This record gives sequence, C-alpha cells and structure tokens, in this order.
Amino acid sequence: MKLCLAVSCLLTLFSMPALAATTSKVASSAKAKGGANADPYLWLENVTGTKALAWVKEQDVRSKKALAESPEFEAMNARFRTILDSKEKIPFVEKIGDRYYNFWRDDEHPRGLWRRTTLAEYRKDHPAWESVLDLDALDKSEKENWVWKGANPLPPDYTLCLVSLSRGGADAVVVREFDLKTREFVKGGFTLPEAKSNTAWKNKDELWMGTDSGPGSMTTSGYPNVVKVWKRGTPPSAAKLVYQGKVADVGSGGFHDFTPGFERDFIQRAPTFFTNELFLVQGGKPVKIEKPDDADAGVHREWLLIRLRTDWSVGGKTWPGGALLATRLDDFLAGKREFEALFTPTERKSLDGYSTTLHTILLNELDNVKSRIEVLRHDGRGWTRSSIPAPSEFGAMGASGVDDFESDDYFLTVTDFLTPTTLFIGTAGTGSPERLKHSPSFFDAKGLRISQHEAVSKDGTHVPYFQVARGDLKNDGTAPTMLNGYGGFEVSNTPTYSGLLGSGWLEKGGVFVLANIRGGGEFGPKWHEAALKANRLRAYEDFAAVGQDLIQRKVTSPAHLGCIGGSNGGLLVGNMLTQYPELFGAIVCESPLLDMKRYNHLLAGASWMGEYGNPDLPKEWAFIRTFSPYANAKKDAHYPPTLFTSSTRDDRVHPGHARKMVAKLEAQGHDVLYYENVEGGHAGSADNKQLAFMTAMAYTFLWQHLK
Repeated sequence: MKLCLAVSCLLTLFSMPALAATTSKVASSAKAKGGANADPYLWLENVTGTKALAWVKEQDVRSKKALAESPEFEAMNARFRTILDSKEKIPFVEKIGDRYYNFWRDDEHPRGLWRRTTLAEYRKDHPAWESVLDLDALDKSEKENWVWKGANPLPPDYTLCLVSLSRGGADAVVVREFDLKTREFVKGGFTLPEAKSNTAWKNKDELWMGTDSGPGSMTTSGYPNVVKVWKRGTPPSAAKLVYQGKVADVGSGGFHDFTPGFERDFIQRAPTFFTNELFLVQGGKPVKIEKPDDADAGVHREWLLIRLRTDWSVGGKTWPGGALLATRLDDFLAGKREFEALFTPTERKSLDGYSTTLHTILLNELDNVKSRIEVLRHDGRGWTRSSIPAPSEFGAMGASGVDDFESDDYFLTVTDFLTPTTLFIGTAGTGSPERLKHSPSFFDAKGLRISQHEAVSKDGTHVPYFQVARGDLKNDGTAPTMLNGYGGFEVSNTPTYSGLLGSGWLEKGGVFVLANIRGGGEFGPKWHEAALKANRLRAYEDFAAVGQDLIQRKVTSPAHLGCIGGSNGGLLVGNMLTQYPELFGAIVCESPLLDMKRYNHLLAGASWMGEYGNPDLPKEWAFIRTFSPYANAKKDAHYPPTLFTSSTRDDRVHPGHARKMVAKLEAQGHDVLYYENVEGGHAGSADNKQLAFMTAMAYTFLWQHLK
C-alpha cells in the first residue's frame, strides 16, 4: 500500500449523535444573535429534531406523489435496479497479498459482500469467489444498517486489516480489526467507536490514530487534530501523542510506508484544504519536508514526488504550477534541490493524477480533456517515457498500479459515454495490456454520437463541453437537454459510461452535456484558481455560457434545457436558479451547499474556506454573498421548477442547506419539490435500491418539465 499524501486521506467526520446536539446549539445561538433579522428556518438545521423530521416526511410524501407513482417511473426504477444489480457488471478488484478483493452489491446482497478470488479465477467469465464479510448477514446479526467504507490491510503478510463501517452511509465510521485468515473480527483487537477517526497501521501492534477524544482533539472543520501512536492491548486514551496541529486547521494524520527496504513514518498537517505540511518521523520526532505549502508531496521508494499548484523557484530554476517534480528523498534531506520534471503542463494539458508500480510511475494526463497515459521509468541515468495508446477520440482512461511492492503490473480502465467500460491488466513497458473484463451494454447506443464543443464565457475564456446526442438531431431547439457540471476543488469532469443515464435519458431522445467549467482541474491548477473565492462567479458564468451556446446552436431552448448537479455542483445549479433562471426549464439540485453565510459553521464546511472564502469576514462575505443562493432567493423572481434532494445521514454537507432553501422558496411561492433519503450519507444512497429510486426521481422530474 503506497503512501497517499492527499488531504482526502485525512478526512472523516463527526458522529451523527454529536451532530444533532451541536447543530441545535449553533442554530439557537445564531438565532439569538440575529434578533429580528435571524434566519426563520434555522430550526431545519436540527438534523434529527422532531419538528424538522416531520417537515421532511411531509416533503417526501409530496415528492413521491408527484414523481414516483406513475407507470413510467415504476418502469424506469425497475430497469435501473436491474442495471445496478446486474451480475454481468465489472467486479473491480484490489490486490491484497496474493488475492484479489471485490466489494459487490446486487439483489441478493443489497448491503454488499466483501469477497476474494485468485487472478487465475478472475480471468474467467464467471470467477469462483470466496466470501470474506457479508454485510447483510452482519446487519441482521448486529441489528444495524452498516454501509461499507473500506478496509486497510496490514503488509506484508496481509492477515489483518482495519474495516470501516458506517451507520446509514455517514462519513463517520466505526473501526474494527478484522482477520483475513479466519474471516472474523479480532476479539479484543483495535476498535474505535463511531467518529471521524484517522487510523493507519504503524506495525502489527501499533496504529497511527486520531479520533474525537474530547476538547482540543478535533479541528473546527471536524477532523482529528492530534496524531497518536496506539499500542495493542491498551485503551485509545492511553495512546501516545506524537504531533498536534491547530484547532483552525483542516486536520492531521500519521502514515507508515511499508515499501520493502524503504520503511518509514510520516505525519501530515493540513492547515487548509489546499495547503499541507509533510513531516518525516526521525528518532521519534517529525522533521519537516521543505516544500511549498500548496504543493502535494508523496514518496515512491527512493523518490520524493512534488506536485505543484503554483510556480516554485528552487535550485536556480523556476518550475511551473501544475508540474510534477522528482528527486531522491535522501538527497533532498541532505540539502540538495536538484529536480527532474516528470510532467510539465501547457495551456490545455494537465496532470489528472499519477500512480506507481514497482519500477515505474504512471501519469494520467488530460490534453484538452482527452486522456493519455504516460509510463515513466528511471534507468539510472534519467527518466524514459512511453505511452499507452488511447482507444478512441473521446475515451477516458485511468491507470493504477496493481501492487507496487512486487511488480510493474497495472490496471487500466477505458470508457466513454457510449462505450461500456473495459478493464485491462498490463505490465509497464511490455506491450499491449490484456483485456480482463468488459461491461455489458445497458442501453441502445445506436445512432448516438459524442462531440466536443466550446462556449465563450463572459470574459472571453473558451470553455469546452461534451455533448451526447443523436447523430440526426434536428437542431430545432426542442431536444430535452440535461446539462451537468461541477467546477470546484480542482476536480476534472471526463467521459464515463452510465447505464442509468443511457437508459433513462439518452435512449428516450434526450441530450446530455458535460461542461468543463473553471474551478475544476481539466486544465490544471490555474483553471481551478481562476474561480476561487472572489472569482467564483466565473464558474457560473462558464456554465451559463455553455447553456447559452446550446441555445444558440439550436440544440435546445430554455423551455427544454435543464441542469443537474450535486454537492459543489449543487451550489453550481443553485446559482443557476437564482442568477440565470431564464436559461432553464427545470433544475435538479442534489446534496447541495446553498447557505453560504453559515456553511463554515455546518459540519465540514470550515475546511472549504480555501475554496469559497470566510463569510464571517465582512470583506469576504461581500463577494460570497453574490453566490449564496439562499441569500439571493427572491419572491418576485420567476424561477424554473426545481427538485432538491439530500440525506438525513449526510454528515459532510449539512442537509439544512437544502431544507432551508426549499422552505424559503416555498414561502415565496416558487415551484419546488424536496426529497430527503433517510440514509445514504453524502452520496445520497446506501444501496442499489436507493440509488435507482433517487436517480429515477431526478430523471422523471427533468423529463416531465423538459420534454
């Protein structure tokens, strides 16, 4: 298991019981301070409050009646279930020791089955699987609603692992030690109660650990603030403190690199979502790796890899933001600053990520949002390069090492909007990879065509987007069109195959559009930074420009154009509602941020101030207010019909955002629906049945209003 030094490796969230109490107190305090101008809907932030849940139940009943009682909905929902439960879909695997593990859901295992097989079996059309942990059986025996959140195995023998289980899909988890040989939880083993904990193996008898242990142990973002070493057989309270960050940080965590011959411990502190400090533990003390705070760093064997966000002048050279640099870790610690650039960005070329094998580094690159894979190997004199060819013009590829402790093998996935995903296995530098698995076709793609276009945003920036439509589209402005985007946190939107989108939208004659707006990572850090904080409106101007371009090209018209987005994408479409209502005939807003005045006081919100700004500072609230849909909703505006969705168990983006927005819009007389799933967490659904239902509701809503 390779050391992944990304902020996301650190992040977990508060337990739900603590959430309910804390939120209620914060809401009461805010109301008292606000006086006559207090938010009248603060009571909806009390996640499990009796009054709030009664309101949610009424909303759910109304939304089900409007969307989920027609024969068309029932047929779509049933088809979605069939697709999601298909036993022919690809069972993606992770190599742990000499076995290949897969977590699987279908109609027989709605909560999921963790299982394993050999590579020889996996190559077969119908492998023989050995059950490791049956969550449905566990749910029944423990009378819980467990949702799988992954497992962390212990190298090198891979007998033990740490299993993370969530109640109802929340990010807060229960951690329990599990024996992969006996396939049972370890009696008296490492166990942590539900919390947002950071845990990682240090050795067989010690864990790196951070959890909610009282005042000072958690940050204002809700993540662990302390890094401790916890010894087997002792209570968590006896764990030894090694490092402590600041309460205002995002979080901190400890990790062990188990690479044979390169074993070492690291600690990472994340002051903000986009800055971090990396420490190598030497003699029991953390030694800081001197790098730009906004650069991400990782280690691979003898190499230190630094991925820049902004330009860095070091060693007599200036390296551009977006570059990936390599140097030997020992040389760097000795004071040398001699780097080699493994990737250098251009205006339209970016690094979407990288992975490692035993002797190589796999670069996942984007060139005008089109994928390519570069394979880098150091031959003792320098880095050599080769490529894995792209299978199609608009195909998206992703490569990752199978086991970088042992081999140069890699997994490669290839997909696009119309071509079912294919999984390959290959060995870096040895020719074409072997096809392992291929997803079945879940919809009729005959006559459909993928194309790429560009819209011109308000400031003249060219914004690319993908369009999936029938090749014989008449361009008379009548096509029901679903526009999707994200535009935040340097996340790139690339083509992918979806049986639900294909069967529920494209097959019916709908057009799908994916916008690559600023705020994302499609063109590297600068594309992301262009829409940060005070420049946030650029992301929304880009998205609106794509909508306007679709209308100008007569693909669709406002009456037939809808948009859909979740999380930060929910904030995006929320701003389409309040800023560009004339462009859309309907909007679906899922798990959204909407109240940007209070977002940093709700759950993990404080960790995102690097993206949006701090609304508690008057100068920053002045620009944040311009993209706060909750603050900008007006009674006298004409808004398109909008469906909002969320989850009671979402402990990342507070369901109060969607709840309060719906209550306010309803009071203003606007056409809105709201559905809140009782579980599912930030993903919105905890199993295939819930995912099918939620997706069918969204597509039904859009089709009703846009056809």
